[in-house]
Amino acid sequence: MSGKVDLRINIYRGQVDTNNAIINANDTKNGANGVNCGTDLDGKKIVVISDIRFKGKRNINWEEVEQYLKEYIGDCYEVVETSEQVYIGSDFPGELKGSGDTKRLYGANAKAKANATQGIPMLLQCATNKRWQENFKGKHNVDAKFDWYRFTIRFALPVYNNDTGDLERFNIFRIEMLIRHAADGNLYLYDMVNIKKETNTPLEQ
Repeated sequence: MSGKVDLRINIYRGQVDTNNAIINANDTKNGANGVNCGTDLDGKKIVVISDIRFKGKRNINWEEVEQYLKEYIGDCYEVVETSEQVYIGSDFPGELKGSGDTKRLYGANAKAKANATQGIPMLLQCATNKRWQENFKGKHNVDAKFDWYRFTIRFALPVYNNDTGDLERFNIFRIEMLIRHAADGNLYLYDMVNIKKETNTPLEQ
């Protein structure tokens, strides 16, 4: 297989660029962050993550993921669809690592959630379908005083040939960004939940 895989999507970085793109597997994998946002053939947004940082075949080292997530603390990203700012608080790394959603995951879905963390800025920027969710738990009366929101986003992760290292295809997943609306009036990313692999829409050559 050649080094280039036609993803047949429209890539953009921050702002929309409607030109069709050919992604070079090697160049993208070793790029600044290897994360792009675009649209699939149906015009739906999808975030393409071109590297696999967390490579555990059976078990993910969530302690390692937590340490990586600490690099995001203090950052803020705008959800383009709603023009809302979402902050990354100091609680986020530990919450994602120890959440019930994370503890239920295994195999491909656990690996996908761990590696999706590389794309948090773009996942938030491209998130869609905002939904409100009432807060019923007293322990969240401050950190989620004004309830919760969920956004949905799809992302693609690469599958590399074990023998040659060549990029074979991208598997697509759907995930929800769980946002808490805190007493200070700000929105904070709390977890990334309900990940699901799409079985009928791989991106491939």
